[in-house]
Amino acid sequence: MTRLAYFDCFSGASGDMLLGALLDAGRDDLDLSVLLSGLAIGDWTCTVEKIARHGIGASRVHITAPPDRGHGRRLADIETIITNSRLPESVVDRSIAVFRRLAAAEAHVHQTDVLSIHFHEVGAVDAIIDIVGVCALLDALHIDAVYASALPAGHGFVECMHGTIPIPAPAVLELTSGIPTYGVAVEAELVTPTGAALLVELAQGFGSMPAMRPASAGYGAGIRELPDRPNLLRVIIGERAEVPEATEVLRVETTIDDLSPQFYEIAMERLFAAGALDVTLQPVHGKKNRPAVLCTVLCERPGFDAIADVLFSETTTLGIRYAPMQRVCLERRSVSVRTAYGQVRVKVGMWNDQEKPMPEYEDVRALAQSSGVPARVIAQAALRAYNERERL
Repeated sequence: MTRLAYFDCFSGASGDMLLGALLDAGRDDLDLSVLLSGLAIGDWTCTVEKIARHGIGASRVHITAPPDRGHGRRLADIETIITNSRLPESVVDRSIAVFRRLAAAEAHVHQTDVLSIHFHEVGAVDAIIDIVGVCALLDALHIDAVYASALPAGHGFVECMHGTIPIPAPAVLELTSGIPTYGVAVEAELVTPTGAALLVELAQGFGSMPAMRPASAGYGAGIRELPDRPNLLRVIIGERAEVPEATEVLRVETTIDDLSPQFYEIAMERLFAAGALDVTLQPVHGKKNRPAVLCTVLCERPGFDAIADVLFSETTTLGIRYAPMQRVCLERRSVSVRTAYGQVRVKVGMWNDQEKPMPEYEDVRALAQSSGVPARVIAQAALRAYNERERL
């Protein structure tokens, strides 16, 4: 099964928040210092503080390194550090890809080339640990695919090596071009360049959480307290739940209070013949409190005209209503099995690697009519025959 990590960035994203969330959700034996022991970047230490924000327990990561170490590093310098480290190849490749994406964004903002970019805050040891550490933890947790929520954008100004810049930072805007974002009434930098670069490079998609079976969740804490929300980032880890792809159909309805009941049978038959996917009749009370029938038809959009023609021709309705809706069908196959009463087709749906067999009603009915055996007995015999067939 595919193992997923979904980053829920309701208060933004930074490198240390991503790092803290993964450590919080991971195994107890995960030690960032051990995972990054092969990173040739000098002396540094990592401590993980357990804190609470708005009553939610979280991990706050503190990276300690000698001051001013590494400010002004170029992309080539950082790539050399990572390449020469004793880290898994996948961690090296992912980490370098994040820095290259960040360098491209900075180069665009400063209107220069990638090789000329000097990383200041992001070139410091703690930022390198954040980026390489997130990639190493994803590898250690065996994450196959990463997804993230839309990103919130605060407002105001923030100080950096270049001076005072607006929020969102220009590099963040460049990194998140094409990514769903939304403004919030928080005067603070919610998404940092490091957080944006990690998510944009590593995530396969942004939006709602994909269909998955959650196994663990972790919370990474940011530095500051926010006035209206816990300054946390949440990661949810689990296995992908295979959900069939949805297709669009039309739901066509009409309420009828003056059609003789005997005519509904032929109306249903002709609706199915016209391409209806499903037809249901439901007793309701209509206008003037009259007993009525709600006729609901599902059809594909190209078949709407044929369905409308049957409803107007075969019923007394003077109007219909319709709306698009989503329809999900299980993947299925058909198997023919032999019973003591004859051949029966069995349709088999698949859901989460489990089979859902069901004998075809028309076959069961035909054999019941010809043999005089109850239909349920024939259906049970068909299911037994299918299950025995699968065990062979």
